Amino acid sequence: MLYQNLSPAPADPILGLTDAFKKDSNPSKVNLGVGVYMDEKGRTPILKAVKQAEKILLDSQDTKSYLPIAGAPEYGQAVQELLFNSRESARMRTAHTPGGTGALRVGADFLRKIRASATVWLSSPTWANHKGIFSAAGFKTAEYPYYDPASHGIAFDRMRECLKAIPEGDIVLLHVCCHNPTGVDLSPEQWKDVIGIAQERKWIPFLDFAYQGFGKGVEEDRAVLEPLLDAKLAFFVASSFSKNFGLYQERVGALTLVAETADAAEAAFSHVKTTIRVLYSNPSAHGGAIVTTIFRDPALRSLWLSELNEMRGRIAAVRKEFVNQLKAKGASMDFSFICRQNGMFSFSGLSDAQVSYLREKKAIYMVAGGRMNVAGILPGNIGYLCESVAEALERAP
Repeated sequence: MLYQNLSPAPADPILGLTDAFKKDSNPSKVNLGVGVYMDEKGRTPILKAVKQAEKILLDSQDTKSYLPIAGAPEYGQAVQELLFNSRESARMRTAHTPGGTGALRVGADFLRKIRASATVWLSSPTWANHKGIFSAAGFKTAEYPYYDPASHGIAFDRMRECLKAIPEGDIVLLHVCCHNPTGVDLSPEQWKDVIGIAQERKWIPFLDFAYQGFGKGVEEDRAVLEPLLDAKLAFFVASSFSKNFGLYQERVGALTLVAETADAAEAAFSHVKTTIRVLYSNPSAHGGAIVTTIFRDPALRSLWLSELNEMRGRIAAVRKEFVNQLKAKGASMDFSFICRQNGMFSFSGLSDAQVSYLREKKAIYMVAGGRMNVAGILPGNIGYLCESVAEALERAP
């Protein structure tokens, strides 16, 4: 038998948690694991702007032929406009990829061709799939300090010290905003310091930008990219429209390559396209067409921004209400730091023992290490959740 010596692979730490949640029969169960936005009713809605764009496409689309290897040029223009406000486009090339994950993998495979001996440096902690993606591409990975549990903030002195020791030509993966899993982001001053180190040490910044608009706002979240352009660095941006457009099923993302010169960008991107050709040949069209349609229509773009602002506002309000209710329930820990975090995710400060207690005794599911999806906190479960957390602090210290 071909597969007789295979043991089952371990479940994905996040998706496997969702499977366990679905099988749980407790009527009070709460899922704070998987990273999707939910409204107050626990639904992951289709945005009105997306629905209207799809109607336009249904009426106007006249072919289902293959897209170019890098996707439709107008989609790449929309991505660059969102990321950079159309600045210095001659130094940039953008490929339409299957989600942000696909962008990371395309970038990893391309870099493996030209920097085979490099080490990829990941924040400690980081999204669980980052290590898998770069390891599967053949890279060694290492970690730089990032999160400080004692202060619930960034261990920036140690991070800075490590970044200054990273060799030339190595690759450093940086979360632009809404750091996954901690929710703790670098300040503009800290970003300026990091960019200066990248210039000095000549390592390659690879930016994961999956949550634009979920931090402070679309413009505020992309602000770090401007000084990177001004620094004339070569770097990469893996971006996604899963969260900010709600296009989870469409798997629509982008890899944007920024080079020191226009000629270098053109040469490098030709190799990115050969990388894509052997991975999936051409991207899927529908999600990219939705994004492009919204960007081309001022009314739809305005509607999308309004809906995005509403999603971000709901998450911020949930953070405050969660902290307030924990205090009212007599929680023995100060959770006020959660209000300083950005995006959907939060390092809650709960220990693994407390996370296990919540899952086993209360059917409350969150990722080991205490990471929770704040958007999963709903009006119908927040009271039960806060009572349960207060209990876990006492019974599983």
